[in-house]
Amino acid sequence: MTAVEFWFDFSCPYAYLASAKIEGVAERTGTALQVRPFLLGGVFRARGVAQNLAHTLSESKARHNARDLARHAEAFGVPLNTPHHHPMRTVTALRTLIAAGPTMDLVHLFYAAYWVRGIDLSTDAGVAVVLTEAGLDADALLACARTQEIKDDLRRRTDEALERGVFGAPAMVVDGQLSWGQDRLDEVERALGGDPPTPVAADAFEGPVRPVDFWFDYSSPFAYLASTRVDGLIGDVVRWRPMLLGGVFALVGMANVPRLAMNEAKRAWSDADGQRQAAEAGVALNWPELFPLHTVLALRVTILADPNSASGRALAHRIFDACWVEGLNPKDPALIERLCDEVGLDGADLVARASDPDTKAALRQATDDAVGAGVFGAPTFVVGDELYWGNDRLASALEDARR
Repeated sequence: MTAVEFWFDFSCPYAYLASAKIEGVAERTGTALQVRPFLLGGVFRARGVAQNLAHTLSESKARHNARDLARHAEAFGVPLNTPHHHPMRTVTALRTLIAAGPTMDLVHLFYAAYWVRGIDLSTDAGVAVVLTEAGLDADALLACARTQEIKDDLRRRTDEALERGVFGAPAMVVDGQLSWGQDRLDEVERALGGDPPTPVAADAFEGPVRPVDFWFDYSSPFAYLASTRVDGLIGDVVRWRPMLLGGVFALVGMANVPRLAMNEAKRAWSDADGQRQAAEAGVALNWPELFPLHTVLALRVTILADPNSASGRALAHRIFDACWVEGLNPKDPALIERLCDEVGLDGADLVARASDPDTKAALRQATDDAVGAGVFGAPTFVVGDELYWGNDRLASALEDARR
């Protein structure tokens, strides 16, 4: 029988949110749920990740993540109160969970203690509150948690998580396929044979739809994936906003090529996740051998062509396809000239004008405007004052635009 493995640590708010929904996924699909606690800090050490990952984020990304987390909590219908002493050491809580026999009932109590009530689970007293309220013998379980047997059990579970490719929490594994994050529960449900809802295009609704700024650079595969769906889902109110992603990274203090900074497990997941998103969108995604791509020329020409005109939009789509389907080099003036000609534009003129000071300044200004809007990566969708990062946030941006 197919089962879904739910890998978690109490210290992760995203795993807390997933814990509120994972049982429903299992029930709807008639699937067994395997409760898999592990020590997230141990995985981080093994993967070379900072123990307090949130402190390594740029200000704009940290601000977005906090807002994104709050939006998910609201959508999931669960309270979320980050305790002032977060992150707490959860090793004792995890060991007592194992000693008691991991059940989702006890998992929910520990999560509520951490993320709703702010109980300090780094202390025996805090853990004892949860165990006692669960009707368990707190003293006996705390004593058991200090035994070498339970310590070794948690270490074994953490090692198994590493073997399964886990690099963060929450992680869900179905038939060897790893899904990461509370925002991948629909993916898990599909893998289990379920049929979660899909986004409905904006033009299927009556009433006004607010404008959506779609910030992109051809260098991002996820911006390419978003480009294949954004017009069809959001319609005429979407505004394509080119920017130089490397310039954004420099301005917000991020690594120029984030993919290269990922640990091996996360990179493997990211590649697989991209292919799953491409399959869902019904498009091809082929990593170019020339990655990372140099897109300055392509972006300057796109600005000159105006990506919000019919011909400029056609050019933007054509350049994305050239990069992420055909594996061509957007740094090549001859290629960009040819792509312009294919959509009815004067390629020779646009490529020549791309080196003009005014055109260079326009791309710099667009990049500054992106950072001013809170953008730190691509694709980003901005609806009013709300920012949504990633192709996997397109549906959320659409929902916001309809409000």
